[in-house]
Amino acid sequence: MGLGRPRDWLIGGALLLGLVIAVQKGVGWRALLVPWTTLSPWVLFTAFALTALSYWLRAVRVYDFFGSLLRGRFSAVLRLSVLHNTANNLLPMRAGELLFPWLMRRYFGHGFLAAGASLLWIRLLDLHFLGLVGWLILWLRDPAWLWVLAALAWIVLLPVAGRLVLVFSRTSVSHGRLWRIASVIAGAGPAEPRSIGRLYLWTAAIWSLKLVAFAAVLGHFVAVDFWKVLAGVIGAELSTVLPFHGIAGAGSYELATVAAMLPFGISAADALGGAVNLHLFLLGTTLVLGGLALLIPIRTQIQTGSSAENGS
Repeated sequence: MGLGRPRDWLIGGALLLGLVIAVQKGVGWRALLVPWTTLSPWVLFTAFALTALSYWLRAVRVYDFFGSLLRGRFSAVLRLSVLHNTANNLLPMRAGELLFPWLMRRYFGHGFLAAGASLLWIRLLDLHFLGLVGWLILWLRDPAWLWVLAALAWIVLLPVAGRLVLVFSRTSVSHGRLWRIASVIAGAGPAEPRSIGRLYLWTAAIWSLKLVAFAAVLGHFVAVDFWKVLAGVIGAELSTVLPFHGIAGAGSYELATVAAMLPFGISAADALGGAVNLHLFLLGTTLVLGGLALLIPIRTQIQTGSSAENGS
């Protein structure tokens, strides 16, 4: 499997270099790292545990999404899910997303394109919930019925989308190339309301745990109101979902965090310092959990569906 195009690594390297220079000029690396000495070990452990639990729930969501295809092989799903997130956090320009369909084919004999289409639906669920949290942030900043109504309208999109998926998945594919592509994507997604609701609950639990953990860490480095910290975390996480992504997220992660916090009166230097330290926590957690995932024993599966030799 390719690990990204040379152009992606060049862009990612430029973002990393830009980050190093920006921190040195704007904050100073020594001053930026000093607050770690006052971070409570209990807070750090709790944040790590919540993040690890969110990774486990990601595997549960994938296991639920694919149903009978993965039944009885949760340990392989857990390894796949954690390694996918590890690659996603470390490789530039979304190259890590390719690991998901590649491992789905290797471990379970599932089609590469079908797995990629399913991942698209999972990402849409992620984006929808992050959007819902965005409405919550606006409400915390300025409690008003407008934000409540907007959030309710946002939630209503779920059953509407589910209905559209059901229509596309049951429609003949003889209406042209674009219609056939839409039908394939629709067929890879959850069509039944109960399934969509269950997957969305997993998504809500995943992100709630992670956002609380990351807000606790960022709040130590940037002492502002909770909703402002949450806005910074949402900005950071959107950088990991959208296509613009540096090597290990360096540069793009910090840029998104700062951009999310600046409109709320937080200085660029404070936001940058908090963003870099939050990113260090993310990378540390990623490396630890990714390393542990490699220890999970699994059985690979060839494309015909029969068992192959043991993976490691």
